Amino acid sequence: MAAEQPQKKTLLALRQPNQPDTLVSINADICFGSEKLVLIGGPCAVESLQQITESAMAAKEAGAVMLRGGAWKPRTSPYDFQGLKEEGLELLAQAREKTGLPVVTEVLDPRDVSKVADVADMLQIGSRSVQNFALLREVGKSDKPVLLKRGMMTTVDEWLSAAEYILAGGNKNVVLCERGIRTFDTTLRNTLDVGAVAVLKQKTHLPVIVDPSHAAGDFRYVAALARAAVAAGADGLLVETHCHPADALSDAGQSLTPEQFAELTAGCRAVASAVGRVL
Repeated sequence: MAAEQPQKKTLLALRQPNQPDTLVSINADICFGSEKLVLIGGPCAVESLQQITESAMAAKEAGAVMLRGGAWKPRTSPYDFQGLKEEGLELLAQAREKTGLPVVTEVLDPRDVSKVADVADMLQIGSRSVQNFALLREVGKSDKPVLLKRGMMTTVDEWLSAAEYILAGGNKNVVLCERGIRTFDTTLRNTLDVGAVAVLKQKTHLPVIVDPSHAAGDFRYVAALARAAVAAGADGLLVETHCHPADALSDAGQSLTPEQFAELTAGCRAVASAVGRVL
């Protein structure tokens, strides 16, 4: 007897007819998908209490409403700085206490989800983990919002399928983050797919933000890519900023100084106003 074909389900990530945008709230003041864009700033990695606190204060002064910082860092080389791990989480919590900025940080291992969720206000799934299905299922059980980055070679449909794992697990608070894809062109670190932002705003009800830092790989181009993202309809930005970029233990070349981050914010605010949004 032939096996019974599984019944096709309506995909939770896809926008149904007349379905409004999903709003993902962090607190009473921060809402992804609303008229107001969400600006997230901070260093690639947590390095010390002084470093993460100074970066958080500078990001807040420039207009950021959330703090990013990696406690665990997935690196291409095993000899590169891998993050402070549990100590990094503690330092993020202290920086949040000093600045009031909610924290988003990456989780790499399904076994660490509850540990990270105890501290973070939002869980990040990084580019390298977008098809780590055990991890996706685990964050699907969490009550913390999830920032799901696009894989460096992931199609839009594969990316939405990754979001489906989280949504199907019961966690409806998913925010997509475009961060550039690998192409034949090596001018920039990755090719920022601003077209995908426009496509996703039609294809899914989930909020979509953009990380121009990982797309550029070079601080000189981050602000321009950020403005393009806002013009394309992004609901927010995830930007790397460090008080002393030359001393950063990871992604030094793409990190903005506080002054450069403030300039980026001013430029994006003007573009947001032109397209009917607020930053």
